[in-house]
Amino acid sequence: MKHYNLIIKNGIVVTTEGMYKCDIAVKDEKIVEMGLNIEGEADKTVDASGMLVLPGAIDVHTHLQMPFGGTVSADSYLSGTRAAACGGVTTLFDYPVQRAGGTIMDLINSKKEILEKDACIDWASHCCITNLNDGAILKEMEKAVEEGITSFKCFLVYKKENMMVDDGTLARLLLRARELGALVNIHAENPDLIDMYTEQFLKEGKTGAWYHYLSRPEFVEAEADRRAVHWAKHLNGPLYVVHMADKEGLEACIQAKREGAEVYIETCPQYLEFTCDVYKREDGRNFVCSPPMKGQESQDALWQAIKADLIDTVATDHCPFQSYEKDWGKDDFTKIPNGCAGVENLYPYMLDAANKGKITFSQAVALCSTNPAKIFGCSQKGELRVGKDADIVIYDKNKDFTVSVKNMHSDYDHTIWEGKKFHGYPVQTYLRGNLVYDNGEFTGKPGMGKFVKRVPKK
Repeated sequence: MKHYNLIIKNGIVVTTEGMYKCDIAVKDEKIVEMGLNIEGEADKTVDASGMLVLPGAIDVHTHLQMPFGGTVSADSYLSGTRAAACGGVTTLFDYPVQRAGGTIMDLINSKKEILEKDACIDWASHCCITNLNDGAILKEMEKAVEEGITSFKCFLVYKKENMMVDDGTLARLLLRARELGALVNIHAENPDLIDMYTEQFLKEGKTGAWYHYLSRPEFVEAEADRRAVHWAKHLNGPLYVVHMADKEGLEACIQAKREGAEVYIETCPQYLEFTCDVYKREDGRNFVCSPPMKGQESQDALWQAIKADLIDTVATDHCPFQSYEKDWGKDDFTKIPNGCAGVENLYPYMLDAANKGKITFSQAVALCSTNPAKIFGCSQKGELRVGKDADIVIYDKNKDFTVSVKNMHSDYDHTIWEGKKFHGYPVQTYLRGNLVYDNGEFTGKPGMGKFVKRVPKK
């Protein structure tokens, strides 16, 4: 008789193509059999009757232990990956930042030492490039791709923080990425317009959180979106636009896709849930992130694009700060550390949208798991299929859940999702067949996570 480590029986498996009743058998951390009424002995058998069985989510946009705005983001690699597991995320991407004089692999390896000790789920790294070091970085990118680092990020903002790249650097990176089968991720906003508006508002004594939005409104993001897409189209370079928030920029990216350009679009739950009106609230500073939430027209356009399968991924830009740090900017929006929580809320949010009929469950799986795996070369992730890693989430469509900082598993002291009600919620998360979350409790341990070596594009 066959022996398995785990059998999940009687669940409804969700793929990008549809949903069907199916058992799943796991051995040595891989899915080894799928079908009805799998027979055999198992160390553990789980009855998932009435439940959906989903591939673990992949959050391809987080900033853990990130120095920024005079402090460090509130979630460590341990607490951030722990929270991710409790929200059904089984693979997480971090964004370490290379600086002038620094190499890609030294940076990645320094983070790797911490993650190998602390990570509670599997992990991968993009690398933010801020300086080409007289061309040395372009050469080193080949070594990075060989080591499974196949994506590199550019900021078109954060000039004062010495993180911004110019158009020439972006162009060189796009061309080099094309050669190597890699991908360039872009944070698109226009820094000069932001500086102009910020200077004006501060002179006028307009210092509240609302002016964070007004200093970088829709057209400020859209111009940079359009510029990045322009270079990607004409240089035939692969471009992934992170945290898309505005209608005009979204339309430019969709048009480029229709013209055959290799352009991918990511948005985040905060842009789908909140509008810029949150910055008028007394606690508006807690919602400050860049780009900021935009107006209703932009939010409507994002949802319309998601329903039409024109947005490729939903990720979080998880970068929370403590309340007292947000309070630094109570009287000056430029002093508010930029970033919000989200890694534990990503999958529940998108699955709740599916449960309400706003999108399908297949679309939620595509946006949060299958598409990210395909785009970023996670060949063993993103779908429930024989031979893939047994990253599995069991989801109860009837479980009601209200988000509170008290029932989250991060180290922050507040969340923009406080009071958000979900109908349907993950009840178990398995990382390569190992139970890491069970009905509200983290059951994994630090160091369980493994580095995901990614495959370059052909």
